[in-house]
Amino acid sequence: MNKFCKLLLILLLSCPVLSAKDVLVKSPNGKMSVTIHCNKDRLTWEVSYDGTQVLTESEIGINGHFKGMKAKQKGCSAMLTNGSFGVEFRVEDQAAAYRIQSLSAKEINVGEEIAEWNFAGDYPAFIPYINDNRAGERWTYSFESYYDEQRLSEMFKDSLAINPLAVRLPDGKLAVIHDASVVDYPGMFLLKNGKHGLRAAFAPYVLEEKNDGYARLNLLPTRRADYIAKINKKTEMPWRIVSVTENDADLLTNDISRRYGPKCRLSDTSWIRPGKVAWDWWNNTNVTGVDFRAGMNTATYKYYIDFASKNHLEYIIIDEGWSSEESLTEGLNPDIDIPALLSYAKERGVRIILWSSWRNSIHDMEGAFKHYADMGVAGFKVDFFDRDDQNVQRSAWQIAECAARHHLLLDFHGYRPTGIQYAYPNILNFEGVKGLENSKWEPRDSKGPVHDQPRYDVTIPYLRMLVGPLDYTPGAMVNATRDCFFGNNNHPMSQGTRAHQVAMYVIYDAPLQMLADSPTKYMKEQETTDFIAQIPTVFDQSKALGGELGEYAVIARQKGNKWYISAMTNWTGRDIVINLDMLGTGKHKAEIFCDGINADRDATDYRHYTTTLEGGSNITVKLAPGGGWNAIVE
Repeated sequence: MNKFCKLLLILLLSCPVLSAKDVLVKSPNGKMSVTIHCNKDRLTWEVSYDGTQVLTESEIGINGHFKGMKAKQKGCSAMLTNGSFGVEFRVEDQAAAYRIQSLSAKEINVGEEIAEWNFAGDYPAFIPYINDNRAGERWTYSFESYYDEQRLSEMFKDSLAINPLAVRLPDGKLAVIHDASVVDYPGMFLLKNGKHGLRAAFAPYVLEEKNDGYARLNLLPTRRADYIAKINKKTEMPWRIVSVTENDADLLTNDISRRYGPKCRLSDTSWIRPGKVAWDWWNNTNVTGVDFRAGMNTATYKYYIDFASKNHLEYIIIDEGWSSEESLTEGLNPDIDIPALLSYAKERGVRIILWSSWRNSIHDMEGAFKHYADMGVAGFKVDFFDRDDQNVQRSAWQIAECAARHHLLLDFHGYRPTGIQYAYPNILNFEGVKGLENSKWEPRDSKGPVHDQPRYDVTIPYLRMLVGPLDYTPGAMVNATRDCFFGNNNHPMSQGTRAHQVAMYVIYDAPLQMLADSPTKYMKEQETTDFIAQIPTVFDQSKALGGELGEYAVIARQKGNKWYISAMTNWTGRDIVINLDMLGTGKHKAEIFCDGINADRDATDYRHYTTTLEGGSNITVKLAPGGGWNAIVE
């Protein structure tokens, strides 16, 4: 039987109505079990996994309570209806999910959606609280959060958290709460609920807004409605999901977001080209050894184009500063000749992506997108969404559709992936992650950097990456041990080793992958650059080879006849065993890029060599504190 049971609504409706008030639905392998309680005036569900109770009774509702629900069930799915609303449940081997459906043709204002996740015990959790709200507006945030590691009872009252959020269950099992397929509805935040539970919270519908927030780049709501969304039976409501695994590493290559995502809306995707990008902003356009003044000017970007061409990178980005604060087509920076750069790049086989704020993108979107597509621009990095209320979700889909019509790629920043990338695969990447940019302003105390970036680096592959690709922007060539690191905006460095940075190019899913450091530094470190340049940004298949949330991660990805294998650790150095069954039998040539013997003292220390690996064997690799290991095998 297939691992994932999906039944069409027409089949569900053909099944007999259950007379019992409780409905039991099990996964194909019988481990995941969902009990749905159809009480007189409310609907609740419980979830258990292989003898461990995951969720105790947790309420599901919209605009009050669900009353008089009747159930129809077959196999691993169930449908409950009461004439006004329906709730579809799906249960698979490692996940249980439901979504609400409006059955009304009339538009309904959703005043409240109830979604609870009440756990059976006071378990440890990885909680990504929101902070640094734009101008103090509660629901306006960049979706970039470190993880507070607390027990559920210790959660901060009334502090919003974003999803996915992980809860450690007994016997080493892990539960992850997240949503999927958010189309025309606000994204889901999470709040503390009772002693050891969670409940959903949603940004209210926006009625009025103004330019404000960070550098006035945001559209900041000034008046919100007393409802969160407008829906009818055509509205695609999001899935509410609890994923459960016995092995953390299973999350590293879990495709649940795709399975629950919307269908592709493009008939032709052949023009969508993933690739690597030479990026200017993180390195502050600091290039040296040239005869021009580096900065936001034509000469500097010709230098970036030359670097990209020489190293077989598909794109460069011209980030903030090429356009005016208020327009993409008027008042442009006179020091940057976009037409000349497009011509120069085309001659060298490189394409250009332009930065834009969200509020500027939606001002004459059709005109601006057509204008730049006709000029030959490859796409836009759209920044400072910093919201996911229904208004913004609708806008994001409009941007994606318009860009696709004009064959423009997109990279969304200040926006958490919600499934839109499956409907519009021209969206190659999302930020919504505490990426490398944060090293530029990272504070430190007497013990070192305040935030533990390497631990975060080996947490996000399990959680943030579960819902979509992430624009972490790796590639720092100045690497530091914990005692040597300090934040520097103009000459930034990374926490952890050089091999740790290289490992991100395999471990992090990013079809549009940045090289964040200066072309000058990459040319001075050509050996590292050559290794990175070989790594694809999309792969034929991926295998999780080991790992533990917050500790380390090991992934192998295949492209053609080559395997790309990488491992990363937190500040704990460790020896790990990697099984090479995926290589098949026989001997295989391997190019290795790993921590040098002194990487614990100087994080730039690495070793690069070729060797032979035996398919089916086990190898032991050594990771320095904050370290990494990488292999390209054929």
